[in-house]
Amino acid sequence: MKKYFAFFLSFIALSAGAQVSPSAGEYYKDPLIISTAGNNKWSSMANNVEVSFAGSDTRFARDVVPAIPLRNEWHATSWRGEKVHTQLLVWTKQSIPSVNYSIGELKTSEGNIIPAENIKLNFVRYVITDEFAGGCGYRKPKDFDSSTVADVIDIVPSLPVDGKNVQPMWLSIEVPQDAAPGIYRGMLTINASKTFRLNYSISVKDHVLPSPSAWKFHLDLWQHPAAIARVHGVPLWSDRHFELMRSYYTMLASAGQKCITAAIMDEPWGHQTYDDFPGLIKWIKHSDGKWSYDYSLFDKYISFVMDCGIKESINCYSMVPWATSFRYFDEKAQKDTVLKAAIGSFEYNVYWTRMLGDFTKHLKSKDWFGITTIAMDERPMKDMMVVISLLKTIDPKWKIALAGEYHPQIEKDIFDYCLASAQSFPAAVLQKRIKEGKPSTYYTCCTENYPNGFSFSPPDENVWIGWYAAAKGFTGYLRWAYNSWVAHPLIDTRFRAWPAGDTYQVYPGPRTSIRFEKLLEGIQDFEKIRILREGFVQKNDKVSIEKLDALLKTFEIQKLKTIPAKDMVNSAKRILNNW
Repeated sequence: MKKYFAFFLSFIALSAGAQVSPSAGEYYKDPLIISTAGNNKWSSMANNVEVSFAGSDTRFARDVVPAIPLRNEWHATSWRGEKVHTQLLVWTKQSIPSVNYSIGELKTSEGNIIPAENIKLNFVRYVITDEFAGGCGYRKPKDFDSSTVADVIDIVPSLPVDGKNVQPMWLSIEVPQDAAPGIYRGMLTINASKTFRLNYSISVKDHVLPSPSAWKFHLDLWQHPAAIARVHGVPLWSDRHFELMRSYYTMLASAGQKCITAAIMDEPWGHQTYDDFPGLIKWIKHSDGKWSYDYSLFDKYISFVMDCGIKESINCYSMVPWATSFRYFDEKAQKDTVLKAAIGSFEYNVYWTRMLGDFTKHLKSKDWFGITTIAMDERPMKDMMVVISLLKTIDPKWKIALAGEYHPQIEKDIFDYCLASAQSFPAAVLQKRIKEGKPSTYYTCCTENYPNGFSFSPPDENVWIGWYAAAKGFTGYLRWAYNSWVAHPLIDTRFRAWPAGDTYQVYPGPRTSIRFEKLLEGIQDFEKIRILREGFVQKNDKVSIEKLDALLKTFEIQKLKTIPAKDMVNSAKRILNNW
């Protein structure tokens, strides 16, 4: 492992489990791990400070002079309603007390504008990461190579930059859906000891990308509400907790998220996460032996997330947890009690039959039953068959979700079926599922070196994920998790069990990330492919359909072993943007 010098936040107590997340405008210092790459080029810089556009597909080391040509212009092609982005770099031989910037509107020669409020420029911050190193499995930091990597997109208006440092910045533009087609030009100013002016332009095409709520891509990033309470230092389920959750969930909704992650029991993942994962339903065994279920928190939480814009599906975890133990409150004993029961045992069936009967009635009274699934994560087929059989006795219209291996024996009983990236549905099965409106997606986790969204993963692998879904006919993508943070997520993305960054895609604040923005880029590409294909079919344009099919055939996972994701993505985008 590399030796490193990490400068931690003054408000973090490293020995404590709590963290108060810095808010907008609040400064914190990045960690630093000295790079093994040569640093002797700083003295040969012609100027003390340089600024250049750099593209969004590369992570640049903090203390290494970037090996890029100087570019003070950038051009992009966009649909109306699309969000586009790029990266620019400031690198300096000497310390700069404050780097800041100014941006203005983009404008066509005819006077049409993209307003300045649609244009964001943010500093990219560094976090500690590690390496794939076999993927899943408990790990100790000393056994793995660690480094710092650019990933956090911060929310501060200015930043000091130390000498012999590189400071990336992230430029994003949301093109309005009603923008007139044409070429929009503008300029941004970077103040970094001296003033740098950079020109950029966007060629807006006549195609329209719908709003995220109308996207067909079935995005399912699992939410972890308790983690938000912990990093902000507020009581779980307090009014302040709900206030803080809103910005995280609206940001997720803006990426087209379809599913609400709802824990209907405590610890569906068996304490695998840094933070506890409490259930939303209180199970109560009364002194007289009768049972009741308190849905008040469940109802409040589901209604809240729906109000944030995520409302297509309520995925309830789980009848088959990672540890076969089930907590309830024993009124007679006046304490929480745990039932340990094997899946399919008499005790298990009685326990769940009683609850599910009551839960079904409650969901129907809320008009939520039709969008609710009982969801399982990587559970064996024999356990799934128990769940399927039991649910059918309660109500044959119950929907089931499974992320795991493909089992043809139970496929017809799984409404929302998500396969590991190495697997696929038989063509006829996939076609039938899509016709029936069943989400048929894929996922990546700690087992895949590529494609993936670790904090060290090449950025365009997250774009590649959307293209792969389009290539294989999947209807979307699932990942654990959106925000299951580690101890100090803004500083160190490593975790005790999996490669760094595996448990979250965004940061406290909320702060988005290079990973999350690139995933959004890939989802937009999926939608553009879908819309173009529908138009080609409607026009019976067989030539364009064949050209599109040939383009998508290049996206095979094994190719990532020798061809970088950015090469495949950039090549495909050049063709896509010409339609």
